[in-house]
Amino acid sequence: MNKNRHIHNLLKRFKQLNTVEDAIYLALKAIIDTYENGGKLLICGNGGSAADSDNMAGELMKGFEKNRPLNNDLKEDLSKISTERGKLLAEKLQLGLPAISLASHSALVLAIANDIDYDSIFAQQVIGYGNANDVLIGFSCSGNSQNVIDAMITAKAKGLKTIAFTGKTGGRLKAFSDILINVPETNISRAQELHVPIYHTLCRIIEEHFFEE
Repeated sequence: MNKNRHIHNLLKRFKQLNTVEDAIYLALKAIIDTYENGGKLLICGNGGSAADSDNMAGELMKGFEKNRPLNNDLKEDLSKISTERGKLLAEKLQLGLPAISLASHSALVLAIANDIDYDSIFAQQVIGYGNANDVLIGFSCSGNSQNVIDAMITAKAKGLKTIAFTGKTGGRLKAFSDILINVPETNISRAQELHVPIYHTLCRIIEEHFFEE
């Protein structure tokens, strides 16, 4: 796993991220550990951070920068079930790492907001999806998004490990984060700009760890 090279390159390009180097390594270890133990990632955020949640989940659920061919046993099983379509699926489909963006399920989000309240839209999904060997990642540039905070509280109650991406202060979210990646920016948009290369670097390293060609 070339984590040193990739993180070194990240810190070379974004020197201000040296302040969160240790947290990046801790987040990397936590995510790899959860996948190696059969767990999954739950990811949440609002607005632009919801887009980051979707983006990160997408990079993990299919090929990011590497080929992820199915293993031969699964290819065989697909081909046995359907000679034509199964063989096609065996060549097209890719292995994925389970990651769910809690911001993506619009009907569910609106049902929770309508029937409970908006602050519960992520916490309620943590109740349904979360298991003790999972990780919850919360994006909140201010660190004060109540629905992300409530999701973190719920995740900790269920035994999940929590990772927060925030701006410089960490806001109220830092109190409920096992790992805090508080990039050194107080401006919301600039903080978000620094979140993207961090989680792309994490996804790059994780993919290489599990899918060496």
